[in-house]
Amino acid sequence: MASSSSSSSSSSSSLMFTVRRCQPQLVVPAIPTPHEVKPLSDIDDQEALRFHIPFIQIYRKKASMAEKDPVQVIRQALSQTLVFYYPFAGRLREGPHRKLMVNCTGEGAMFVEADADVTLEQFGDSLQPPFPCFHELLYHVPASQQITNTPLLLVQVTRLRCGGFILAFCFNHIMCDGAGLSQFMSTWAEMVRGPTEPSIPPVWCRELLMARHPPRITCNHREFEHVPGTVKGSNQHDMVLRSFFFGPSQIATIRGLVPPHLRHCTTFDLITACFWRCRTKALQIEADEDVRMMVIVNARARLNPPLPVGYYGNAIAYPAAVTTAGKLCENPFGYAVNLINKVKGEVTEEYVHSVADLMVSKGRCSFTTVRSFIVSDLRRFSFREIDFGWGKALYGGIAKAGAGAFPAVIYLTSHENANGEEGVVIPIWLPAKAMERFEHELSDMLRN
Repeated sequence: MASSSSSSSSSSSSLMFTVRRCQPQLVVPAIPTPHEVKPLSDIDDQEALRFHIPFIQIYRKKASMAEKDPVQVIRQALSQTLVFYYPFAGRLREGPHRKLMVNCTGEGAMFVEADADVTLEQFGDSLQPPFPCFHELLYHVPASQQITNTPLLLVQVTRLRCGGFILAFCFNHIMCDGAGLSQFMSTWAEMVRGPTEPSIPPVWCRELLMARHPPRITCNHREFEHVPGTVKGSNQHDMVLRSFFFGPSQIATIRGLVPPHLRHCTTFDLITACFWRCRTKALQIEADEDVRMMVIVNARARLNPPLPVGYYGNAIAYPAAVTTAGKLCENPFGYAVNLINKVKGEVTEEYVHSVADLMVSKGRCSFTTVRSFIVSDLRRFSFREIDFGWGKALYGGIAKAGAGAFPAVIYLTSHENANGEEGVVIPIWLPAKAMERFEHELSDMLRN
């Protein structure tokens, strides 16, 4: 057992605990699976998706499961799930023109068994990012963060002293998006309950989102514009992670700030516009500088015909709303809401094919990072509902904000707060001083 302890850097919690970990093991598919090389789509294969994204599921003790060991249950179910999702047991390799493909070797996913001398009660009532000692709950296996020739899935199950447990994992975003991950996890939980086949069989079919021959960029992609300058707030050592909860009353308050013709807008539009504006003010960006908000859109239903049910690859686009910092902050709040509402509509079938073609034409370039902010809505994927036999998760979803080395990404996760209110929790990274200004701007809006 390797052992270590640490304290959390979060100001909301100074909880310290020790985690004892076994040596990482590879979990292979329960029966032999095809050995083949599978190409990824040109929507999967973007520079921006070449990172590992961490998730966390927290479960309380359940009397009827007292005889069961969550580590064994989850490990065995993973082995059965990998029979159907066998590309996840393979390794990425890079071909000509940086084209990634999955070498389905059956080598397996990385799995770590652990125990922590802490109870769920000690976490207090705010089970939301930042999680104390998170790097203890998801061990960084050396070299596991590279993209090729490394496991595509890294899982750690940590038993807690109270009989509860924490499942933390990270997966390579190249393999799937939020919808694909949700499907994978539902199958993983399903395997615990005894079925021998997933209720939604996984579909590969990545050729459906390959670039056209010859590639032709037909849409305006402001998310990929080349913008000179440095990324403000990229000074990593000064960054603070905080989460904000929006329940019915907070949503009603900000909905009251928009003009009548926008009142029908979604909760997503309101929260996104609110965070974009407060963050722009907090970072004190010059009034004449462009700022951009990229909205991750699930394009499955926007294709004709739609992608087959069970498609678990990336099927997302992230069009950018662009304006100046001055216009964003000085116009009435409805201005920002309207920009967000409009930009979501840009994603059509042609737009998605145009992105795939752009990837091939421009060497799989990354998105614009200068004065950019990205939002992803994970609420409809109900990660909290994933049940391995211990009931619903107390928290289920993204473990922190950011995407790889780029901190300016927020995720909306459905959440129930300590008072039993249903709402959404949004973690965000900002430099310490900017975080103070952000909190001030946000509370100003919510007091309005």
